[in-house]
Amino acid sequence: MANAYSGFAAVLQMYVTSSFTTIAAIRDIAGPTLARNTVEVSTRDSAWRKFAATMIDGGEVTFDIVYDPDTATHGEAALGGLVYALEQRRREQFKLSFADSTPATATFYGFVTRFQPKTPMDGAQTADVTLKIDGSITWA
Repeated sequence: MANAYSGFAAVLQMYVTSSFTTIAAIRDIAGPTLARNTVEVSTRDSAWRKFAATMIDGGEVTFDIVYDPDTATHGEAALGGLVYALEQRRREQFKLSFADSTPATATFYGFVTRFQPKTPMDGAQTADVTLKIDGSITWA
């Protein structure tokens, strides 16, 4: 039987200055959302549709944080802030470490494409964040 792991130990980091820095106060992480595109190559020689595999799309990584604008990895800090990376159109390097004994990692470059703060009247101040993967993912 395969091992079962709690997702709690997973960590998402962003490369800041000269090392990976853990993005603070992350709750749930989803992705990367890998997809293989296809193109139809059917001809009149067959009654069945045929397809050829084309490029791989690394997709997106989405996560939510307990948002603190004063935390360096959240705000507009010149080095390391998610909001700063979005505003400056910066291509950043990220590393997702999964919750296994090794741990397995997915390292990739991407852009912060969405940062949506939420301030409910009766709840925690949070933000939803989306990263668009740019290029390949290195699995280790």
